[in-house]
Amino acid sequence: MTYQEILENARTCIGTYCKACPVCDGKACRNQMPGPGAKGVGDTAIRNYRKWQEIRVHMDTLCENQAVDTSLELFGKRFRYPFFAGPVGAVNLHYGEAYTDVTYNQVLVSACAKAGIAAFTGDGVKPEVMTAATEAIKAVNGFGVPTVKPWNIEVIREKMEQVRGCGAFAVAMDVDAAGLPFLKNLTPPAGRKTVEELSEIVKEAKLPFIVKGVMTVKGAMKAKEAGAAAIVVSNHGGRVLDQCPATAEVLEEIADAVDGSMKIFVDGGIRSGTDVFKALALGADGVIICRPFVTAVFGGAEEGVKTYIEKLGAELEDTMAMCGANSLREITRDMVGYYSPV
Repeated sequence: MTYQEILENARTCIGTYCKACPVCDGKACRNQMPGPGAKGVGDTAIRNYRKWQEIRVHMDTLCENQAVDTSLELFGKRFRYPFFAGPVGAVNLHYGEAYTDVTYNQVLVSACAKAGIAAFTGDGVKPEVMTAATEAIKAVNGFGVPTVKPWNIEVIREKMEQVRGCGAFAVAMDVDAAGLPFLKNLTPPAGRKTVEELSEIVKEAKLPFIVKGVMTVKGAMKAKEAGAAAIVVSNHGGRVLDQCPATAEVLEEIADAVDGSMKIFVDGGIRSGTDVFKALALGADGVIICRPFVTAVFGGAEEGVKTYIEKLGAELEDTMAMCGANSLREITRDMVGYYSPV
């Protein structure tokens, strides 16, 4: 299966909102919610993509010619590549009827595990969303990361029991989901968390805890104070707030401030293995990619996911070889630079 075939197949069943574009840059679906777009005009998602394109890689082939190692060790696990599939919830609402949250997670989690990477799974108002996610992760011996929404503490405790029961090696919370409309009017309240509240949640998890939705140095320091093992530099794919900076614009200063005290992931507009390389050069330990994995599932099920992973992996390996990095540790800040768009 080719990536072009994935796109063509996906367009027949992915619903009316997502267009399965050749490049997922946020333009075609900018304000489609439900759908993969934003609750506002969607300018943040578009900016996410564009800013990665303004970072260019520095080619240097005057170096030792040896095999390139793309593997990553993290939280006691070894991954074939330093990128992960991002979490999606309410699949039927946003992407049509071809998959449910149950069947989507079964396909994505299994395919990613077989390919040597992990999938982050989504959460939703319906309890069966987390149930399906954790069952899918349990089926691959814990090789996945459940992502819990910022509910009230009582609901979080219930979901953490499911997370621990599936053997996951880590758990995430997308605190940036506080901006999603369906969370705003829940009773009891859900949404934003104080450092003290987040600290209680981290202790409740009893697993390496990943805080997704950090866009400032101040936010990173709050997550560290709460006991997080990692953060995701993320603006929720540009879906929850217009006029945000791109993740590529804030990653470097956050990485410098964290200085190795927590692991750092980044998402938002990363669409190629070369973009993954750029993110690692700017200080990320790993990368999360979401929307294109949806297209891969709808366009080819497990084979589509495998094809997409192999595509990204080959692009990353080639970029590393052409820029003089034979391992992830050898990817350095001077291998990329900022240039004005053409």
